[in-house]
Amino acid sequence: MTETTADHQDSYPPSAAFAATANADAEIYRRAESDRDAFWAEQADRLHWHERWSQVLDWSNAPVAEWFVDGKLNVAYNCVDRHVLDGHGDQVAIHWEGEPGDSRAITYSELLAEVSRAANYLTELGLEAGDRVAIYMPMVPEAIVAMLACARLGLTHSVVFAGFSPSALRQRVDDARARLVITTDGQWRRGKPAPLKEAVDEALYAGGDVPHSVEHVLVVRRTNAEVPWTEGRDLWWHETVAQASPQHQAQAFDAEHPLFILYTSGTTGKPKGILHTSGGYLTQTAYTHHNVFDHKPGADVYWCTADIGWVTGHSYIVYGPLANRATQVVYEGTPNFPDEHRHWQIIEKYGVTIYYTAPTLIRTFMKWGREIPDAHDLSSLRVLGSVGEPINPEAWRWYREVIGAGTTPIVDTWWQTETGSIMISPLPGVTAAKPGAAMTPLPGISAQVVDEEGHLVRPAGDSAVVGYLVLDQPWPSMLRGIWGDMERYKATYWDRYAEQGWYFAGDGAKLDADGDLWVLGRVDDVMNVSGHRISTAEVESALVGHAGVAEAAVVGANDATTGQGIVAFVILTAEATDTGAALVDELKAEVAREISPIARPREIHVVPELPKTRSGKIMRRLLRDVAEGRELGDTSTLVDPHVFEAIRASRT
Repeated sequence: MTETTADHQDSYPPSAAFAATANADAEIYRRAESDRDAFWAEQADRLHWHERWSQVLDWSNAPVAEWFVDGKLNVAYNCVDRHVLDGHGDQVAIHWEGEPGDSRAITYSELLAEVSRAANYLTELGLEAGDRVAIYMPMVPEAIVAMLACARLGLTHSVVFAGFSPSALRQRVDDARARLVITTDGQWRRGKPAPLKEAVDEALYAGGDVPHSVEHVLVVRRTNAEVPWTEGRDLWWHETVAQASPQHQAQAFDAEHPLFILYTSGTTGKPKGILHTSGGYLTQTAYTHHNVFDHKPGADVYWCTADIGWVTGHSYIVYGPLANRATQVVYEGTPNFPDEHRHWQIIEKYGVTIYYTAPTLIRTFMKWGREIPDAHDLSSLRVLGSVGEPINPEAWRWYREVIGAGTTPIVDTWWQTETGSIMISPLPGVTAAKPGAAMTPLPGISAQVVDEEGHLVRPAGDSAVVGYLVLDQPWPSMLRGIWGDMERYKATYWDRYAEQGWYFAGDGAKLDADGDLWVLGRVDDVMNVSGHRISTAEVESALVGHAGVAEAAVVGANDATTGQGIVAFVILTAEATDTGAALVDELKAEVAREISPIARPREIHVVPELPKTRSGKIMRRLLRDVAEGRELGDTSTLVDPHVFEAIRASRT
């Protein structure tokens, strides 16, 4: 690809020095292509198996896969015990940074002792393999210990994000029929303790006399807040787990033993319990963490900024990194407490080398201004990653230039709760990455872009093509169903392309002239304007390409003339001046120039904030309600429900 200006390239190949020591080279694609089963067997061999499998993949019961048939392993043993037995017990597993400034360094030996204590106490409570445990905790080390203890015992955990409401917790407890809830007395949020145990009590009493399955609530002391207490049911972690024996023998479980259920939003309003199993899931999370982040055990300091309440926290804080003997940073708090320097101070303090975060946070950093990261020494960073949504090219370039000193590779990763681990991403030692492109499926993964009827679409000449993203081959970390509802699993993910046997990801995608893949976001985030399909992500990218715009959210609102009209909400950068109608006209012209006059927004509103969930996702559904003048839908998962007062004010 060509350079458009000296500092504005179309693509960014890895440096020769980086490529020379990278974990993956171009040969890995050829190996995966020539014998897919042998390739995945090779990746599985990076783990410890108590009993080796007899068959790599059984797809005879599609769309339910069995990977590493008859193989037996223990997920927690792979994440902790084997590193200690290999002589790495003194290596730090977790540098934990509390929001108020307290910190702990936990070695692999210490982590093994903690996980063993927890496993011993959960056994004492009478829990048995196959039982479900709900974990409702902030980012404290005990949350990771709890997950690993469940994995060690074959207990299927359901981690519920600690920002969710009591009713959301109750819904998930009831669906999984959890016997135990593990929580904390409270959590720190922007310098203040917020209650959490009270939410558990409210959840369990919700519905009045309606019985629930929970026998005990195990509580970690974090904020020292007074908490309501139910004798006989409620138990303090420090009085029970902390007193248990630090010795525990891990038992092997079948590769298909259920590891966790993770609930994700459903179109019907009832959350879907995505089920993941053990052997295939751990194989692919460890493989992707090793190759996508070029992780070097014992040398790198890795930091994924996600929360364990989301799949990114499961796969790239707990299971993938620990299986690979990572030393990682885990941070409890928000990126702007006590001020906007917090992330960069943490990177300096621990010498972070790999940093994995969300585009929405990168755009927030842009809005705060580059002088904040510029005040810190970020020279330890050698790989940057993004996750959660497509990253617009402007944010990609800013991330590389400001955070990565203009040299650091960026891995823009596409995957889902349902896929379990990364599916499409550049490899940092191989790929000449394009800003905003997910690029190509990872070795061993097969994805296609197809039209409505399921025909493959291919770029012709210099023009890109747009279609739907499908996965046409099973993969090890794929979901094994929706908990308790296999019909819904088939209907949601497999019915659309049932004839071809393809998994429909629900995302639109573009193949550029080179055949590289750009994820365009959810299909329900594709607008139909005068018969033209326009992605909200493309319009948002064009808006953020303007020097004065820090972040943008776009929705399609009903329009009597065009079917849908494009309505945009933008946040300006700290340096920008709101010139009113002149700025709006300028931004509309920018979109028309970047995409097409058809994509010119009908309305653009300058707002102080956008409505976001606690995981950082923009709630476009609610913006659509605003744009169409409706009463707002459910705002319970928003960080700040009051943001709509300012948005409504911008439209008057």
